[in-house]
Parts: sequence; structure tokens; C-alpha cells
Amino acid sequence: MKKKMLALLLVVAMLATCLMACGGNDAPAGDDAAAKSQLVVQIGGDPETIDPALNSASDGGNMILHLFEGLLTVSQDEKLQPGCADLPEISDDGLTWTFKLKEGLKWSDGSDLTAEDFVYSWKRVCDPAVAAPYGETVLGMVKGFKEGPDALAVTAVDATTLVVELANPCTYFGDLAAFATLSPVQKATIEANGDAWATDAATYVSNGPFRLKEFVMGSHILMEKNEHYWNADAIKIDELKWLLTADANAAYAAYKSGEAKVIKDVPTEEVPSLLGQADFHVEEIIGTYYISLNLNEECLKDVRVRKALSLSIDREHVANTVMQGTYSPAYNFMGPGWTDANGEEFMNKEYISKDFEANLAEAKQLLADAGYPGGEGFPVIEYMFNPDGYHQPVGEYLQQAWKELGLTVELKTVDWSQFTPTRRSGDYMIARNGWVGDYTDASNQIELLYSSNGNNDGKYNNPEFDKAMDESRATADGDIRTAALHKAEDIIMEDVACIPLAYYNDFWLQDEDLQGTWHSPRGYWYFMFAEPMAE
Repeated sequence: MKKKMLALLLVVAMLATCLMACGGNDAPAGDDAAAKSQLVVQIGGDPETIDPALNSASDGGNMILHLFEGLLTVSQDEKLQPGCADLPEISDDGLTWTFKLKEGLKWSDGSDLTAEDFVYSWKRVCDPAVAAPYGETVLGMVKGFKEGPDALAVTAVDATTLVVELANPCTYFGDLAAFATLSPVQKATIEANGDAWATDAATYVSNGPFRLKEFVMGSHILMEKNEHYWNADAIKIDELKWLLTADANAAYAAYKSGEAKVIKDVPTEEVPSLLGQADFHVEEIIGTYYISLNLNEECLKDVRVRKALSLSIDREHVANTVMQGTYSPAYNFMGPGWTDANGEEFMNKEYISKDFEANLAEAKQLLADAGYPGGEGFPVIEYMFNPDGYHQPVGEYLQQAWKELGLTVELKTVDWSQFTPTRRSGDYMIARNGWVGDYTDASNQIELLYSSNGNNDGKYNNPEFDKAMDESRATADGDIRTAALHKAEDIIMEDVACIPLAYYNDFWLQDEDLQGTWHSPRGYWYFMFAEPMAE
């Protein structure tokens, strides 16, 4: 009898345990898994890298923005504000910048973060062996940059004081201090794991609002709130999940099902029906969709050929028909939103005529003058692009536009994860390209064509252009600097160093109930301050 009673009690206990475990909506609020708030977003496919020093793409940049924090940050109204450090003290001559770090900064693994970590990280960006694509852009004005990492004038006076000495005045250096490339990275994890540190959540140490929890290529990146972040109390969501797909139809399905609350890759065929909907957003950003010409190709070394290729493009048709009015036609490499050295609008003229018929006639004559009448004798053009968004229809348009010159174009698609490395290596003839401003100073985009710039994918090299850019860097006089930048602009447009097609807008779908996030004119989404959404 005792055995039967004991057995009965055990059964009752097991049933009670099971009922408590399977209580559904009646389960206690203490269930951690059920209580986690998660925001799911889609910005692109697999990032080329999420190493701050090596990234040069907007998708990776958006992810890094949530994993790291630099000395300064940018507010919703595009103003510089304290990040890891207070706003800097700047010497009267503008050459010495002193940053005072917050006390008690930590890495995501709980170890101390000090000014010395910034010294290490910036010298790593400066190291030619690392080949950081933004190296010259963000540190070229720092004393010692050209001599190498050991000479870079960045000093940790103590654990919370960083002093930077510039070789030339740079009024926008504060913007650079807020840029992802100059985020601190942990020396210990990089020395232990090499470049692979940024590919595995187990070795990925950061200092921003979130830490990396999972990185599954072809699937997702999962970030969780970083409890060691100095401003962790301001982070309301527990997890931020990035769907890794460049397939617009898959992204759209995730949005329609309610899984994703924000998607950047919207099927282009859906755009006409989405225009005007409250959850469909189109916002101007600072940047240009353009064509890179590999100037190591013999047939592209003749400026008449490059100009013919440019003039034969109907930009109104590209922007308003091919791109369905989501972009604006570009008649200059530098579009709206860029500012000069005095903070005024930089764009002051159009270099390409809007008279397409006259342009096309001139293009045919230029090609004939270059020795290719009616395209005769010109090699087959290979146009490379990643097959996302409008890139395929733009490629198909160019195929037809250049056919009017008698040229044959073959289209080559390369998946996004390999597209930018292939283009950067110079393994292409003509390729899609684009740039979105990291900050508003016009130099950010113009200097892409500087001979030694890591993002100079066309390998453009003109000493006169470099000289004008050097002049713009060497002066503290706003008017002289602006004039030098415009001179540089004149040179690249006359030289057809690249072919501008359209000015960027970002368009995306976002759940109307999502609060606390914003999108910047630099093409960044700020999800870190999102409010948890009701299920």
C-alpha cells in the first residue's frame, strides 16, 4: 500500500510539474525566454566584414554602429555628442585635439577599456598591412600617418586622456572621431585570433550598446544587450536580430508575416503600389550611385571614350523610369547635402547637359574621334554588378544605351559578399559603384578618387587632382579650402574619372508601431533606442 501511495504521489507531482511548465499564457512572468524583447530587421545580405577597420559598406556599417561606440556619437538631429569621451578640447591652432574618456568604460567581456585601446586601434587602421580602406580618409591628417603606425601622433596620456596631433587643420575631425572605422577594438582578441576575430561570436569583443551573440552566414546576426555598455540603461530591447538576405522577396515575406519590423530591400515591382503608404519611407541621403571605370583597361584610358560612355546615358530615364522615381538624376558627382568648408551647400553647378539628344550625338562623335566609329574595334564591355535592388535593370539599360554607340555589353553578376572585394581588387572592366556620406564635408566623397585612397576602385591617378586635394587639406582658411575642393571637382568631371548616374534615396518598409528608432541622411538606421513592441 505504501508503494502504491508513493507511486500515486510521484505521478501527481510529475503532473503538477508538467502543468506548471506548460502553463502557456498563465506562465509566471519570470520566464526569461518569454520575457525577452527582440527586434528583427533586414538591411542586406551577408556583410563583407564587421571589423570596424576593414568595413567600407553600409550594411556592415549599420551593424558595427550597434556593436561599437567611438569617442563621439551623432544625435538624431545630426549633432556631435559625447560617446566614450566628452566633446574634445581643441587648441587655438586647431592641431591638437584632447579627448577625455568616461571613467569605468568596459569591453563587452567586462574588462577595462582605456585610452590605450584607442591608440592601438587607430594605429591598426594606419597599418599598411591591415589595408583599411578608410585609413587615409580618417587618419591622413594626423601627424605621422605617412610614416606609419609607430609615428602616428596619437597618445594615451593616462587611462582616460587621449591626445591627437594633426599635421594639418581639419575642422571635421570630430565627425571622424564618431565614425565606425575609429571605433576601439580589443588588442587581446585580435592578437589571439587574427582577422577571424570578427567572424565568430565567441571571439567578438565590442564596446557598444549590443554584443554579438550569434553570427550565422546566410541566415542572421543576433545581438544581445551589452550590460557592460556605459549607457546600458537607455537600451530597452534585449535582442536585435538582423536577417541576412539580399533577396528582396524573402525580406518582403518576412515583413508581411510580421517577423521583421524593418526591411531595406523592398521588391522593386512592389514600389509603385507602396508609394504613399504610411509604412513605406523614401528619404534623401547624401550620396551618389555611379559607375566605376577600371582605368587600367587600355580602351578606357582615352578620356573621349569615357566621356562618350557618360554622355550616352539618359539620366532622367534611369532615375525616373528604371529606378521608378526613387532616386534623382545626377549631372555631377557631388550631389545635394554635401557642405563646403564654411558649412554651405557644396554643389553649385551641373557638369553634364540635360539635353540627351545632343549628348548622344556628341558621344558618337567622341567615340569616332577615339578611333572607334560606330563602336568598330572596341572590345566587349563587361559590366559587373551585384544582383540586388535596381542594379540588374540599370545594367540592362546600360547594355541598350551603349548599344546605341555600337558597343556590346555583357552583364556579370557577383553576389554581394564577393562584389566589393572583387571591385576593390581591380578584377573588373566597368562596375556599379556608389557612395553614401559618412559625414557631410565634401571631401568625404571627392577624395575617393585620390590616387592612394583605399576606396579608389577605378585606380584613377591624376597628379593635378591629388595636388588640389592636398591644397584643401593644408589650409585652415575656409574659402581657400572650398576653392581647392571645387578645383578638384572640376578635374574629375572633365576627366570623367567615374560616371555619376543618380543621387541616392533610401527607401524601406517599417512597422508603424515601432518607436524610438531613426534613419539618418548618412544611410544609417539607429535601432539601439527602440522601444519594445507588444506581441
